[in-house]
Amino acid sequence: MFGRGKAKAVVGLDIGSSSVKAVELRQGKVGLELANYGMEALGPDTVVDGAIMDAISVSGAIEKIFSEQRIKTKHVATAVSGHSVIVKRVTLPFMSEEELYDRIQTEASQHVPFDISDVNLDYNVLEQGTEAQMDVLLVAVKKEKILNHTNVLSQAGKIPSIVDIDAFALQNCFEVNYDPAPEQTAALLNIGASVMNINIVRNGVPLFTRDVSVGGNQYTDALQKELDLSYEDAEGLKQGRAVAGVTEEHRAAVLHSVSDILLLETQKTFDFFRATATGEAIQRIYVAGGSARIPGLLELLKEEFNVPVEELFPFRKISYDPVRHPEERIRELAPRLAVAVGLALRSFEAI
Repeated sequence: MFGRGKAKAVVGLDIGSSSVKAVELRQGKVGLELANYGMEALGPDTVVDGAIMDAISVSGAIEKIFSEQRIKTKHVATAVSGHSVIVKRVTLPFMSEEELYDRIQTEASQHVPFDISDVNLDYNVLEQGTEAQMDVLLVAVKKEKILNHTNVLSQAGKIPSIVDIDAFALQNCFEVNYDPAPEQTAALLNIGASVMNINIVRNGVPLFTRDVSVGGNQYTDALQKELDLSYEDAEGLKQGRAVAGVTEEHRAAVLHSVSDILLLETQKTFDFFRATATGEAIQRIYVAGGSARIPGLLELLKEEFNVPVEELFPFRKISYDPVRHPEERIRELAPRLAVAVGLALRSFEAI
């Protein structure tokens, strides 16, 4: 997103609320291959709602991944999301690229709820609606949000070459791995620890994008409060481990109550989308992120929206050496690595 020039080899680095994930891809003989990957857990409150609160811990986690996985590339692509990120599709009178460049800040100031001098702004012409109009995707991110990430990367000895948006990185991953039909409208859900990114896409175009403050942390908090558990026991229970004194019925009831909140926010997003895109219907839902495997969640989504729902697999068309990267481990971590894969794919396109 923010950056221009020739394609450069970058490592995809996803700094989430619960962990840091890194993915390095390379061009193989028959397509893209996984070169290296790593994941390092972060303590509670290290990253809160997408903001890095403990820079030393995060930079240390980054250094540890690069050292242990022997990743030599210093250039990285990272991503941001949350309330400091605004993604807006706007319709403008048709104009030349030069005219749009001159006018974009004035247009953006009407759609961005921040002082325009406080944001980094990017845009992309999506399509020309008629001879008189054009659709433009505006993206604005608070400068302090970007500095929050890039300063930590520099502290870890890395070079921040690209700052993308989580929802767009997931879209990159989806399109490369699934090669969707041009007419298919799909909803991509990236459910992290504290934020859920929703991106509704068709034919390579993001039609509607929204970040919601709901995720895995809410499941953990609910389990702690409702069942009087420690943080560690609540996390374990959420991930399917047995905890003494807690029945499956108790666990399922608490998880379901939080999933209902997630479904409600998803429903709101779909309603907003339908209100602005007459005649559009979501045909399929793909789910990624560390909370994609909350027990029963995919089934609830399928029941609620009556469309096929599946976990997004980021290595569907990216090969990997099963000796160096065991299949079981790849499958276990797959949903958590989707954004990092999408970021690493930036190595193979002009940026």
